[in-house]
Amino acid sequence: MRIGLRIFLGYFLIVGLAGFFVMRVFVNEVKPGVRQAMEATLVDTSSALAALAAPELSDGTIADGRFSRAVDALEYRTLTANIAGVRKSRFDYRIYVTDAHGIVVYDSDHHDVGKDYSRWNDVYLTLRGKYGARSTRGDPDDEGSSVMHVAAPVLGSDGSIIGVLTVAKANRRTEPFIANSQWAILKQGWVLLGLSFLIGLAVTWWLSRSVDRLNRYATAVAAGERAALPAVGGGELGELGRSLETMREKLDGKQYVEGYVQTLAHEMKSPLAAIRGAAEILESDPPEADRRRFVRNIDSQSARLAQMIDKMLALAAVEYRQALENTEPLPLRELLDDAVESVTPRMLKKHVEIAIEAISTPLTVQGDRFLLRQAIANLLDNAVDFSPPGSTVRVKIMQEGNEAGIVIADNGPGIPDYAGERIFERFYSLPRPDGARSSGLGLSFVREVAALHGGSVALANRDEDGAEARFFLPAI
Repeated sequence: MRIGLRIFLGYFLIVGLAGFFVMRVFVNEVKPGVRQAMEATLVDTSSALAALAAPELSDGTIADGRFSRAVDALEYRTLTANIAGVRKSRFDYRIYVTDAHGIVVYDSDHHDVGKDYSRWNDVYLTLRGKYGARSTRGDPDDEGSSVMHVAAPVLGSDGSIIGVLTVAKANRRTEPFIANSQWAILKQGWVLLGLSFLIGLAVTWWLSRSVDRLNRYATAVAAGERAALPAVGGGELGELGRSLETMREKLDGKQYVEGYVQTLAHEMKSPLAAIRGAAEILESDPPEADRRRFVRNIDSQSARLAQMIDKMLALAAVEYRQALENTEPLPLRELLDDAVESVTPRMLKKHVEIAIEAISTPLTVQGDRFLLRQAIANLLDNAVDFSPPGSTVRVKIMQEGNEAGIVIADNGPGIPDYAGERIFERFYSLPRPDGARSSGLGLSFVREVAALHGGSVALANRDEDGAEARFFLPAI
């Protein structure tokens, strides 16, 4: 299972369980909360009505006095209240009054007058100076039929308890409010869970994407590819990325130096052996013709060593880079003219000309001036070296799609079939028409420069005689 999925499942499991239990607690607490609020209201109502009923209960007119007529009139009054979307159109309290012995002397429902309520908790406790309340089911098998009764003492003029007034209200009257509250909590809870899901998804995507970027970076580095450290933000992931980058630099530097030392030592054996052999022969005072030949050999092999070292230093500087640091817009024609100027002495020595064909629209690329000029000069060097004396190297500046580039064609022998796949390998070189060999580093340098600039280089045989080099970069 991918780490992103594990993080998301763990996060959502925690949030989901927390949300479920919180919603469950809230929903379960709504009903008792509403009923407790209703009970508090009934306490206030019963106390107020008990004070109003006290004079008539004291003088024995509670059954047909002003109090009873006023309460009876409420049964016929139409209400127009709209409470949180619940319409209330009628008075739904039941009010009854008992005397000091618990006998009902007034009942707003008019069917329990004369009954003994002295054993009901609301009356029994109130007559003894305690808080009296009870909840009784109308149908023992139906929980929804329960009715809450809250009582208040009716006090005489001397402060003694002369009776009890009870206000009763069916619990089912509060069900719409309870249902509305529970639905509102559930709705908001699902919205919260949905937002938590989206937030968890976003955070998981970000973490997974950052880890995946670091993984791809580490894989590319392990494969020896050129890769830039991805942006993964700050915090622990950013610190991990910087640690990977530091580790890569140290390992690359160590391996790179080891590889180059081994390669350089191997490649230097042949010219050094030739120089040493020539020097030993010169010590024996050979004939003048042989002496001049061995002196030329020492000179050519020394030049080869110097060229090899210079080009290895240039190639090492390019290969070790992960990205370009300082770039600028550069006209391709200007780069080509600079490169042509650098190879002019070789052209004159070999009697080779260069013909440039450019489109009318100036083409510009973004890059490092020195590296691009050296890369183009290397391609021109190859073309001049392999061209027969008196021939012409043809150069085109052209655009293909979103890329601008240079195409260099010579009239030389072309690339042998066996060398086609190895032509860009480090230290691999083909003998020139005059028998000399290069360092085998020039085309490797060109390939690295092209890769650094997001471009490409190719070398292939032409349909006619000779080879064609194509060096293309993104145009701006």
